[in-house]
Amino acid sequence: MELLRKWLGHPEDIYNLLRFKMGGYRAVMPRMDPDSLGCGLRTCYRYLNQTSRSFAAVIQALDGELRHAVCIFYLVLRALDTIEDDMTISLDVKVPMLHEFHSYLYQPEWKYMESKEKDRQVLEDFPTISMEFRNLSKVYQDVISDICHKMGVGMAEFLEKKVDSQHEWDKYCHYVAGLVGIGLSRLFSASELEDPVVGQDTELANSMGLFLQKTNIIRDYLEDQLEGREFWPKEVWSRYAKKLSDLAKPENIDMAVQCLNELITNALHHVPDVLTYLSRLKNQSVFNFCAIPQVMAIATLAACYNNKQVFRGVVKIRKGQAVTLMMDATNIQAVKAIMYQYVEEIYQKIPSTDPSSNKTQQVIASIRTMSLPSGPMTSRHLYSPIYLSCAMLLAALSWQYLSTLSKATEEYVQAGEN
Repeated sequence: MELLRKWLGHPEDIYNLLRFKMGGYRAVMPRMDPDSLGCGLRTCYRYLNQTSRSFAAVIQALDGELRHAVCIFYLVLRALDTIEDDMTISLDVKVPMLHEFHSYLYQPEWKYMESKEKDRQVLEDFPTISMEFRNLSKVYQDVISDICHKMGVGMAEFLEKKVDSQHEWDKYCHYVAGLVGIGLSRLFSASELEDPVVGQDTELANSMGLFLQKTNIIRDYLEDQLEGREFWPKEVWSRYAKKLSDLAKPENIDMAVQCLNELITNALHHVPDVLTYLSRLKNQSVFNFCAIPQVMAIATLAACYNNKQVFRGVVKIRKGQAVTLMMDATNIQAVKAIMYQYVEEIYQKIPSTDPSSNKTQQVIASIRTMSLPSGPMTSRHLYSPIYLSCAMLLAALSWQYLSTLSKATEEYVQAGEN
């Protein structure tokens, strides 16, 4: 019944969930015909679906040969990440592997059979992935190999190094996500679906990755603590607690929330770059691929801002809310309206006593300048009283059916990945 009450409070969610489930998702995630692929590529897409149901959907919606390049890019980085995550590999073995991993792309027989990680199939059958990598055009190979090399070096650097300063936080996020944004941007331009400037402006591409990675790090505080990981920068949290884990203690909740708000403010500084980047995109499939994670991120930050629940459990946006964002974020004006909506939501929650309140207000002002509509500000969803009544009745009749939505769809709209 709690689920039903949530839906009744957001009739657009129930409407868009139904629209999404009954075919609307094809507008942002058109189906790819696997029978048109060779054996190796079919295997790669199977691994893609096994290792990331969410990314698999949007990758397969990309146009032309870019789809295959991004699929292979993802799998190569997933294999690299699996090496980094595997705690059973000793550092004297792992560090050289991370440094040299890009060279394995050109070694047809290379594979690794000793991993204990859940995604180990991408290492055990790396010859199939590397073969399809070598089947790509050289312009794509060069991008993937270069990013793989830089990321491996960066991962090795942070294996035994904690994130202390805000500069190091940016550096870590650059290695694990900013480089992905840069690599993807270079692939977009190499495909000629986007202008050369998209791939050349590495600062904007880096910001795309940093915004997503910082959002995940902020949201996942408690999960990371429970698993012994620390990604919040010491330069910030040390002003609020003696140990990062102390922020989860009930007696420290007020200071914890202030620390949270400061990090969210830091992440919001990337939004102007995100809007500038998205405004340059011309291809619809590329725009959807890039815009959907970004609007999910701003909605997640709005849910987390000044929210004690970040230190007590998991803060997630509603599935219907996520579907609405996916269906709406198909052009730059809609994305600007979404960004405006959520930064206004954050603005309304800024405590006057928060140490970061002035900085938060300033960054929101800069985002407003870029996203404020030229005409009168109107809601993105206007519903008549009759529509609202029908939607609420439909919610009451359909809530049990919708609670059994397919696992793949649920995992995607949770937007748990960047």
